[in-house]
Amino acid sequence: MFGKKRDPSFTSAVWYSQQDSREIKKSCISAEVVAAVDVNTVANEVYKYNFPSTPLWAKTIEGITLAELNRLSFDMILMSPPCQPFTRIGLQGDVSDPRTNSFLYILDILPRLQRLPKYILLENVKGFETSSARNKLVETLKKCGFKYQEFLLSPTCLGIPNSRLRYFLIAKLQSELFSFQASGQILENFPDQEAKASVKHRVAEGLEKESSFTPPKEEHIEPNSDSDDSSGQCSQKEEFIFKLETAKEMEKKQNQDSDLSIQMLKDFLEKDGEEMSQFFLPPKALLRYAFLLDIVTPSCRRSTCFTKGYGHYVEGTGSVLQTAEDVQLESVFKSVEMLSEEEKLMKLSTLKLRYFTPREIANLHGFPPEFGFPDKITVKQRYRLLGNSLNVHVVAKLISLLTG
Repeated sequence: MFGKKRDPSFTSAVWYSQQDSREIKKSCISAEVVAAVDVNTVANEVYKYNFPSTPLWAKTIEGITLAELNRLSFDMILMSPPCQPFTRIGLQGDVSDPRTNSFLYILDILPRLQRLPKYILLENVKGFETSSARNKLVETLKKCGFKYQEFLLSPTCLGIPNSRLRYFLIAKLQSELFSFQASGQILENFPDQEAKASVKHRVAEGLEKESSFTPPKEEHIEPNSDSDDSSGQCSQKEEFIFKLETAKEMEKKQNQDSDLSIQMLKDFLEKDGEEMSQFFLPPKALLRYAFLLDIVTPSCRRSTCFTKGYGHYVEGTGSVLQTAEDVQLESVFKSVEMLSEEEKLMKLSTLKLRYFTPREIANLHGFPPEFGFPDKITVKQRYRLLGNSLNVHVVAKLISLLTG
C-alpha cells in the first residue's frame, strides 16, 4: 500500500493489498491510500468491495516501473510480503525462493526513488527475523537513512483472545532514533507495555500452533462435510491426562483463561441462528480428529491462530467452539475411547462443536462491523483470506507509534 500526504496527514501505499486501509483508519491518522497492489484476484474483489474509491493495481510488484512509483510520491509503504519462504514448516528457501522476488525488487528500487517515503511498515511470520531477506531489508534501510525497530507481537498483548505471533518492522526516515528504540533487540511488546512483565510473558508464550504441524496432504474437509483437525502437538515423554493433552498444556490453557486482561471470546461471537448449522463439525471429523482439536468455549480467553486452511483442514488450523457450555469437556473425553463408534459420536456430539465463522474471525482480527465480503465469495475463500490477514488493532497501534 502506498500512502500520500494530505495536509496535515499523509498518503500511503499498500504492497500485497490483503493488508489494507483498515489499519490506517483504526490508527486515527488522516491519510489517502494512493495505490493498493496485489495479484490475488479474490483478495482484490474483497478489497474493491470495501474500498471502492481506492486505486487498486492488479499487477505484480515487479511490474511497477520506477517512473510509476515516482509519480505516486507516497509518504508511507505498508507491506506484507509472501511468508512461505520463511515459515518454520516450509522449505525455508528465503531469498532463493522465487516468491521473494517482489520483495527483493522493492529493496532494489527503494534507494532509487526520487523521493523516499517517510515511513515503512512490514509484517511477516515469526522466522523472518533470522532470514537473509531481513538482513537485506535492514541493510537497505540503513543505506537510505532510515531508523527502524523490530517487534514480535501477538494480539494477546492488546487483550484480544487470539494468538497470532507475527514479526513487524517499522522504519522512519529521520536522523534520531525512536524514543523507545532498543538497538539490536526485537521487542515482544509495545513500548508502553514493556515494563509489564506478565504481559511480556504472555506474548512470548503466544507461539503459533500452525508452525508446529505438517498439514495433511490427502484428506480435504469442508465445513459440514468431512473434516480434518488438530490443535496441538504433545510431548511423547509426558503422560496424557485426557484428549492427548499433558498436565503442562492443560495448566497453560487454564492460566490463559484466568488472565483477566484478555477479553472473553463471547465478545467476538455472532448470535446463533439457522445459518450456523453449516459450521458444525460433521460426524466424520468428530470421530477422526476429536482428540486433536483445540476446543474453546465462549467464556475462554484464548484461541489458536486461524490459518488459511481453517474449515478445510482441521489439524492445526485454529480452535473450534464448544457451544454446549454446560457439558464438561473432561467427562466427555475420559471414557470415550472405550465406546463403540456410534456411542462415541453420540457423546462427542453433546459438545456441539462448530467452526468459528468468517465474521467471528474477522472480529478477532479487529475488522470493523462494516467490513464485508461480496456474496459470490465462498466460505472457503473467506477463510483463506482471513488466514492470510493481519490483526487490525496491532497494525494500527504500530502505525500510531511510527507516525507519532
